[in-house]
Amino acid sequence: MSISDVQIAPLIAPQATGADSAATLAPQPGVTTLVVNVASQCGLTPQYEGLEWLQRQFADRGFTVLGVPCNQFNGQEPGSSEQIAQFCSTTYGVTFPLTEKVQVNGPQRHPLYAELVDVPDAEGYTGDIRWNFEKFLIDPSGQVVARFAPATTPESAEVVAAIEAALA
Repeated sequence: MSISDVQIAPLIAPQATGADSAATLAPQPGVTTLVVNVASQCGLTPQYEGLEWLQRQFADRGFTVLGVPCNQFNGQEPGSSEQIAQFCSTTYGVTFPLTEKVQVNGPQRHPLYAELVDVPDAEGYTGDIRWNFEKFLIDPSGQVVARFAPATTPESAEVVAAIEAALA
């Protein structure tokens, strides 16, 4: 299975927003994508600012952030789809797509994360998602080319360099 074959719904159904109907928000061929499990009530939540900065910095070069809400870490994403969308829009001005809320670990792990968790980070860690804001960079061919720990900020030199390399 290719990562772009994974089906993952948008946070708000397209018909509810008047947007075009899209079957999936999975990373798409030809687009460099940073997949990030996000949460609204986490100490790392201010990373939304850096994620939005990346979106604005690189979107015109074939890049997108894909935010994936998850409530598995101390219940830090308890809101409804509408509440999450409102929070992201009004608090951080988020313009990148957000998916439905999913589980990233355990027996109900979403297939997108089943495709991601075996990729090592720079220290060689593979396996379960450790916390909110763990990041995976997928190149335009659909290959996962980098994994970043939750505390690694989106605008860090290592993340920016990896995005630049994937876009080259």
